Amino acid sequence: MSRTRPDAMLQELADREAIRDLACRYAHHVWQKQAAAAASLFTEDCEMDTGEPPVIRGRAALGETYKRVLGNGAFQPFVSNHVITLAGDEASGTCYLDLRATTDGRSMIGSGYYEDRYQRVDGEWKFRARKLHMSWLVPLEQGWADQAS
Repeated sequence: MSRTRPDAMLQELADREAIRDLACRYAHHVWQKQAAAAASLFTEDCEMDTGEPPVIRGRAALGETYKRVLGNGAFQPFVSNHVITLAGDEASGTCYLDLRATTDGRSMIGSGYYEDRYQRVDGEWKFRARKLHMSWLVPLEQGWADQAS
């Protein structure tokens, strides 16, 4: 954290907390199947890379993708261990993901992390880009002990 003026330190703390809250709100909206609300946390020209082609570009396309994906399954993400680097109205960060999901009638469990870029838009932090890195995602009955990453 910066060792400068108290007002600069306060702004840095506020920015870090707003970015952490952004990731938590995203997880909440995904869990609640709120596709439009999840997409609203991104900039208009955003990118989302789920690790599966294609990379989703633009808030409108992201909203449509979330509407389809969240309607066909149940996702319960938990985010933690948020590391943030601030640079004015831009920032980057990593937050870790524990995931419980139901897809195609199967219970799944997974772990990974998001590599994020953020941008302050009209005083509010938004995701500019997210890249999901899954370490493993397996059916619950299989377990993950043999899934070296």
